[in-house]
Amino acid sequence: MRFLIAILGLALPMLACAADEPAKPAYEEGKHYTVLDGQPKPSKTGKIEVTEMFWYGCGHCYMFEPLLEEWKKTLAEDVVMVRSPAMWQQRRNPPDAMWTHAKLYYTASALGQLDKLHPVFFEAMHKLNKRLVSTDEIAAVVTAQGLDGETFVKTMDSFAVNAQVTQADSRQRAYKVTGTPELVVGGYYHVSASKAGSQEEMLKVADFLIDKIRKDR
Repeated sequence: MRFLIAILGLALPMLACAADEPAKPAYEEGKHYTVLDGQPKPSKTGKIEVTEMFWYGCGHCYMFEPLLEEWKKTLAEDVVMVRSPAMWQQRRNPPDAMWTHAKLYYTASALGQLDKLHPVFFEAMHKLNKRLVSTDEIAAVVTAQGLDGETFVKTMDSFAVNAQVTQADSRQRAYKVTGTPELVVGGYYHVSASKAGSQEEMLKVADFLIDKIRKDR
């Protein structure tokens, strides 16, 4: 009996120590997400911004859209989700398709038709095999939605649209994103499917990082 009591006396402090150890986080920096080099830490005030880097020509982005839209509905009031069109380093000349596709996004936004046209552009490229580069093709796709295609293509060359495309290009340079779809949380944390494990896990990691930013405030 004395021997058993002695063993228990040794074991209980060890159990207590184990209980005091902090729980391992569900997701780890460097394994499931990374910190963006050279970017400031998330703001202590204001809404937490989650940015999706995407491209209309990306099949993975097309598949990610339904997941992202459903996830967006679950976000709390202190979180805002935005999109930023991607333009690869070797494809940043204004005549290039990626530059033109970025213009599609910001033109639709400028005309107040983003919610309607954003999924249409994805469908046109991945179901109808459109390239959405020529103004005639773009105008036809927009007109088919009951909108003014001619006004749309004219707006694509506006100062405001070109300025936003340039800002998106600068944003991608700063974030050093090289794939799509990818997420940037709080302008500081970078989440990709390759690190997270899947598109579904990307959103779970984003939730984890949103909560982390809240706790760090």
